[in-house]
Amino acid sequence: MSNQKVRKGEELPETNLKKYLLEINLIESIEGDLFVEQFTHGFSNLTYLLKIENKEFVLRKPPKGAIKRGHDMSREFKVQSAVYETFSKVPKMYGFCDDATILGSDFYIMEKVEGIILNYKEAHKRNISSENYNAIANSWLDTLVELHALDYKAIGLGDLGKPEGYVERQVTNWGKQYLKAKTDEYPEAEMVMSWMQENQPRTYDHCLIHNDFKYDNVAFKDNSWQEISAVLDWEMATLGDPLMDLGTSLGYWTVVTDHDFVKQGIPSPTVFKGNPIRSEIAKLYAEKSGRNVDNLVFYYVFGLFKIAVIAQQIYFRYTKGWTTDSRFANLNKAAELCCKLALKAIKTKSID
Repeated sequence: MSNQKVRKGEELPETNLKKYLLEINLIESIEGDLFVEQFTHGFSNLTYLLKIENKEFVLRKPPKGAIKRGHDMSREFKVQSAVYETFSKVPKMYGFCDDATILGSDFYIMEKVEGIILNYKEAHKRNISSENYNAIANSWLDTLVELHALDYKAIGLGDLGKPEGYVERQVTNWGKQYLKAKTDEYPEAEMVMSWMQENQPRTYDHCLIHNDFKYDNVAFKDNSWQEISAVLDWEMATLGDPLMDLGTSLGYWTVVTDHDFVKQGIPSPTVFKGNPIRSEIAKLYAEKSGRNVDNLVFYYVFGLFKIAVIAQQIYFRYTKGWTTDSRFANLNKAAELCCKLALKAIKTKSID
């Protein structure tokens, strides 16, 4: 994960922040110099590295103009705090603050976890072998299966969501969010929304789900790729159908045989040789978890549509001038692309 200086308009008020760090006993004095860097990874919440008194912490907060629904810091903090004792692959949480007078929004402070985060650039730079990608895929998938097997009631997360009716609510709510952030006409989006309403499963398992589980949201311990030290970005975690989680992961899982425009629109290390194709990932998940994945096209279509909506929401914020990050200038095209891919999967009844 690379860092840079803080982007214009996304600076942190340092005196307020130092006072808060002192208040939760992470530093001994507000006199020391505070160095702040911004992580460039991710398109959603803002993540900062704080360096003070020879210590390092990570701070997460929502971007300006973000809707609370998809950027709930208290939820992210609560989930990671709860799973920390039984699922060791999360950073330690230090403090959550909902006093907007400090940084202008909710935020939380957590441990900085060491590890390798495999986004496309990092994977390309490392020139990873095809044998290693097999290990990476299996470590990643084992972690998802382990997460889905957690007893969420026993760790105090029984009130995190309402698993009954989850799929129906998700289909409806993501459709509403798309319409609210709409800037261009994509007939494919309306067709996909209509198909999902008619073809959603009515019975399904439920468990704790991450909802954004992809290669660049985990930190690998080292380049043996055998162990994951942390799962990151828990902002959308809830109780629901585990196959909705898998569907979102498959939506991000671009492969070498995909059209170039797809690989550019959803850049992922999964395009490199040695990664299983989408149907193989689904088969491996079924074997490792014991779950039936027969209705996979629906879950893949939902995953793609959800990615489309997330891209569209960020693009909407960009058009309003709420974010100036130049990476967001073409996200409307990514949204359209995801809807077209979803429609193709419906027509071909295939996720590959």
